[in-house]
This record gives sequence, C-alpha cells and structure tokens, in this order.
Amino acid sequence: MKRRLWDHGDAGSLEEMMRRKHQCNASISVVIPTLNEAATIGGIVSCIRRELMDEMPFVDELLVIDSDSSDDTLAIAKATGATVYRAREIAPEQGNHPGKGENLWKSQFVSHGSLVVFLDGDVENFHRGFVTGLCLPLLDDANVRFVKAFYQRPLVRDGVVFRGEGGRVTEILVKPLLSRYRPELCSILQPLSGECAMPRAVMEQIIFPHGYEVEISHLLQIADCYGVDAIAQCDLGERQHRNRSLGELSEMAHGIFQTILQHSGDGGFPDGVYFRAQAQNGACDMKEMRPFTGTRPARFLRSNDHEM
Repeated sequence: MKRRLWDHGDAGSLEEMMRRKHQCNASISVVIPTLNEAATIGGIVSCIRRELMDEMPFVDELLVIDSDSSDDTLAIAKATGATVYRAREIAPEQGNHPGKGENLWKSQFVSHGSLVVFLDGDVENFHRGFVTGLCLPLLDDANVRFVKAFYQRPLVRDGVVFRGEGGRVTEILVKPLLSRYRPELCSILQPLSGECAMPRAVMEQIIFPHGYEVEISHLLQIADCYGVDAIAQCDLGERQHRNRSLGELSEMAHGIFQTILQHSGDGGFPDGVYFRAQAQNGACDMKEMRPFTGTRPARFLRSNDHEM
C-alpha cells in the first residue's frame, strides 16, 4: 500500500481550502448520525456552523440524522445551526431500522454534496480539522476514493486518562482479523473510525449495514472495488469521546466479527446468532444475541466501477 497519509494541519488556511474546493468544483455535505448526544452535539455543530459555514462557506450543508434520541440532542443540534432529521421520517416508504448505518444510509435522500463527510456526534474535543482534514485528500488527489481518520484514542476511567489505551475492539479483535484475512489492510490505522469522507458517487454504490459494523463494511467494500491505494488516511490528532461499556463493546465486536468473516467468504455465525453467558441466580444463563441486523442496499446499481 502506498503511504497515503495526510495530517489535518496540512489543510492550511481556509482560504487555501476554498481554492482547492473551487478548483474541484466540489460541494460538501457533513452528516452526523446521533443517538442521545446532547452533551457533545452542540459543540460540534456550532464549530462547523461558525468556522466552516458562516465565516467561510467551505461546508455547504450540515445534517444531523437522529435515531429518536430521548434527550435534547435534536433541539440542541437545531439551535446551534444544523438541519435536523429523524431517520424514520426520511423516505418512510423504505421503512426504518435502528442503528448508525441506517442513519448514514438515510442521509443519501436528504444530502446533496458531491463530497460527503461522516462524523460521530460524541467527540468532546472537536475542531474544524475533522472536516477540512478529511476533505483534503479528496481535493488534492483524484485517485483517492475514501478517506479514513486516524488519531490517538485515550481511555478514561473514573476521571483518569490512559493515553493510547482506547480503541479496544480495534486492537483486540479487528487488527488480528485483518492480519489473518485481509493483510493488505493492516496499514489502516483506525479501521473502525467513524470519521470518514468519500465522493457521493462512491457512497451511492455501497451497501450500508444497519449497525456499528457499517465502518468495517465500507472499508472492505471500497478496498475490494478500488484497491487499497485508493484509500487515504488523515491524522486528526487526539480524539476524546464517551467510552462504551463492555456489554456494548461485546455486541459491537460480534457484529464486526461477523462482517469480516462474511467478506472473507467464511460465512460467520449461523443466522448471525451468538450466545453470551451470564451468571444469574446460581446458574449460567445463555443469552441469545443477534448483533448483525441486516443491510441496506446500494442506492444505485454499479454500472462502471471507474465512475463511482
């Protein structure tokens, strides 16, 4: 794999990024999928609105696609400058499935930019380089079809910060599996990063798993279609976010495991089912889990891979 590594600092001034954008005749949509992110969504949206839309029109539209949050996520996102949608209200004739991937898939029906930037809504130390850094490789090199973020990920426990100890599913599960089944992707530093960017034509011709396995699925699909050299990576510095519980990570890990095995031709769990043992009332209770909930199809059929 060619060393397609950028740094968000390489973007330089906003004036320079605007020049690149105009040279490429590009328009930029930023999409943030959310579920109960009231603590952080306001800071993210207000930063993008203030620095990348009001002060300089680098971002053309800013969308928050929500999975029926029970907190004030929607109200805060709207008040700070985002266009807000509930996922179930977009293309209702298509039905609705809970999950991050569903929100991203639904965004195709309401976004219009030639370049699409996906961001997570739980980042605590957001800066505009999350957007400009992810756009930079696409504006610099026409051969780049997908940009993945990488960063340092601290783990926070009881107020104590452990530098470099985040990304547990990535380090313990995903990287060993990629080394075994897809060694050409071992150079992807954060294969599960939720921050990524791609041309709309690429987005419209890949499938979207409903849940958290969407990131690894997109990486595998785009590598299969274009080759690893079409994938760029951008260093966003350090990413601080809400750390998930082991229960949440377990379900996430099994869905990702299933996705990688399916892409490798292994097949994975029968019917996508696995069992999780829990000690309860002096007995071992076997709980059936179904983390892999299905996929949404490509919006348009692929007619010519080189036009994606």
